[in-house]
Amino acid sequence: MKTQTFEVNGMHCASCSSIIQKTLRKVDGVNKLDVNYATEKVKIDFDPSIVSPRKMSDVIAPLGYSLVIPPEENALPSDNNSHMSQSKKDKKSHIADLRDKVLISVPLALFSVFVMGWDVLASMHIVPEQSKVTMEFFHHLLPLFATYMLFVVGKPYLKGLYRFLRYGKANMDTLIGIGTSVAFLYSFVVTAFEEVVKQYITIGSTYYDVTIIVITFITLGKYLEIKAKEKTADAISKLLNLRAKTALVVRNGAEKEVAIGELVHGDMIVVKPGSCIPVDGIVVEGASYVDESLVTGESMPVEKKKEDTVVAGTINTTGHFIFKATKIGSETLLSQIIRMVEEAQGTRAPIQSLADSISSVFVPVVLVLAFVTLGTWLLVGTSFLGFSTALSYGLTSFVGVLVIACPCALGLATPTAIIVGVGKGATEGILIKDASALETLHKASVIVVDKTGTITRGKPELVHIENMSDMSDKKLLSIVFSLESKSEHPIAYAISHYAKERKIETTHVEGFEVIKGKGLKGTVADIRYFVGNSLLIKDLKLQFDSKKINAHTLLGKTPIIIANQKKVLGYILVADTIKPEAKKAVYDLNKLGIKVVMLTGDNNNTAQFIAHEAGIKEVVANALPSDKLKKVRELQSMGAVVAMAGDGINDAPALAQADVGIAMGTGTDVAIETAGITLLHGDISKVVKAVHLSKLTMRGIKQNLFWAFIYNIVGIPLAAGLFYPLFGWLLNPVFAGFAMAFSSVSVVANSLRLKTINL
Repeated sequence: MKTQTFEVNGMHCASCSSIIQKTLRKVDGVNKLDVNYATEKVKIDFDPSIVSPRKMSDVIAPLGYSLVIPPEENALPSDNNSHMSQSKKDKKSHIADLRDKVLISVPLALFSVFVMGWDVLASMHIVPEQSKVTMEFFHHLLPLFATYMLFVVGKPYLKGLYRFLRYGKANMDTLIGIGTSVAFLYSFVVTAFEEVVKQYITIGSTYYDVTIIVITFITLGKYLEIKAKEKTADAISKLLNLRAKTALVVRNGAEKEVAIGELVHGDMIVVKPGSCIPVDGIVVEGASYVDESLVTGESMPVEKKKEDTVVAGTINTTGHFIFKATKIGSETLLSQIIRMVEEAQGTRAPIQSLADSISSVFVPVVLVLAFVTLGTWLLVGTSFLGFSTALSYGLTSFVGVLVIACPCALGLATPTAIIVGVGKGATEGILIKDASALETLHKASVIVVDKTGTITRGKPELVHIENMSDMSDKKLLSIVFSLESKSEHPIAYAISHYAKERKIETTHVEGFEVIKGKGLKGTVADIRYFVGNSLLIKDLKLQFDSKKINAHTLLGKTPIIIANQKKVLGYILVADTIKPEAKKAVYDLNKLGIKVVMLTGDNNNTAQFIAHEAGIKEVVANALPSDKLKKVRELQSMGAVVAMAGDGINDAPALAQADVGIAMGTGTDVAIETAGITLLHGDISKVVKAVHLSKLTMRGIKQNLFWAFIYNIVGIPLAAGLFYPLFGWLLNPVFAGFAMAFSSVSVVANSLRLKTINL
């Protein structure tokens, strides 16, 4: 099976997505598909040996849709960039066409409103009635305007009507096509055959203005909707704009500017002040401060020096450095972020299922309701109002029901909020893999966190030297550094890093040996030295203050004792320090009513100390991966919705079991792959932002769904004339058209509000 995402041409409403879904699902070789109206894309799992993208596109072509097939699936010799460029051109062309239609339609609609208003005001004796000449002028002008509007501007709606009659597939274009065609044809019959029909019906009323104004409102609504939907994808556009087009490479001893696609692994790339970093790599020469805000959401530039990593899309500020390219093309962090955001924006949240179910049957139900409405007016209304009036009211209600009934607001309610929410998260350094994770997080009652790399920095640091010898601190540290430089233990890294920063030199070591589980030994300048834990010192039968050493372990510090064969020379304290933002993050989560539990494989003393520092009350220490998994299941069995934040391979089972897995971006690929949300730079404070984002997004979705449902629940009965017997209310199709256009635009606009809110 192959999974591929395609853009879809011709998708104008929520019903379109349902038609495409049902049609493609019947194609042999198609396993699963997900059509997203908001992004106008379809994600398909298919067997390429049975069905091709071209064949799938051909299946939906008669219904007015087509798949935009990428170059590798197309016979045309074009590259990905030209394909993307062509896709953008097609969209711009479509928007420009809609804009031109709106510019033509609005003056005609305003003229029609003027004529309608004159008639209404005249009937109220506010203005004089139209003269015979004026009335005759309008009598001939409005049919011309309506003809142009229906057959030129309204061509897509007539095509929708044609496809319904031929293939039995109806969407919103079909409803508009039927409604405006009926209004036009009735008016045309009354105008052309006035003498013949006046003995059966009242010929004073025509609906040319309805045809003109409804088509104008619907076209204007589509234009405003597509422009608003463009803004929901701003996050992707911003990320794409971060990509550098060229890079300055050192080749054959000279600097050469090359296209980004020509870079290879190992290239030495020169970055000047103000330049955009083109790919991921490691600094080999020079230093600077790099602005990573557009990738991580952090406003302060980050210092970059030799051996530090840099990522594509970030901006060098003042310094000058050279780095070695380690990841290019789709391997870069920026490319991965773009891919994750695009995929997440196309996923469906569970809350969307109700709206999708309604949208899939909405249009057929509305068609039935419209005809039932017309029939009821003719059958029941004739007895009370007479045939002519009942027919006039029946047609008004028939057209009104077809025009006002719009599943588009329902179809847009969830995906637009998800698109904006995922995009907002990306700009804050919160990468969301799928919509279900974003939805579930707002219900989290417990957040389980790993200690190392989540609450703490994940890198041990030398925090104190206790010198009990006659040597200087520098000399003592040089001996320890010389021995530890031959070890690969994380503690050795902490000591070596501390010594290198202070430019302490190593000396020659002979007879180096690792004493498993206890430490190491070696000879420096003919003296045998030992570096290790208290067990090693006990084996040497040397005296040391065990109470003082144990007191340090209670404070979360690991003591490294230095000795020769005669006595203890001192000790070094190494600790994995708490992240600066951890304490506030835990406080903020507790304030939100979310319980924080820490799971760690570390010993109980260290775990308890770190938990106390961070403000965490419940701790599970000495936890193996299976213990972490067991704890998450235990919390879930108690009814808790559990989010798990971790960064290591040992966290992966618990991340997968949790209702929402949150990976720290500094962690392992396994953890990031398993989690539903990734926090760039491993910033624990972003967990709080992610929870806020989830709550705000879900609030927006619920608001959208509420108004979409209310709009249809109230609008359809009002348009059908259900309130006429009680209050004498009838909804003019013109207002129905305005309401339909406004509903979709308002849903998108409400979703866009999230972009302006600070997390």
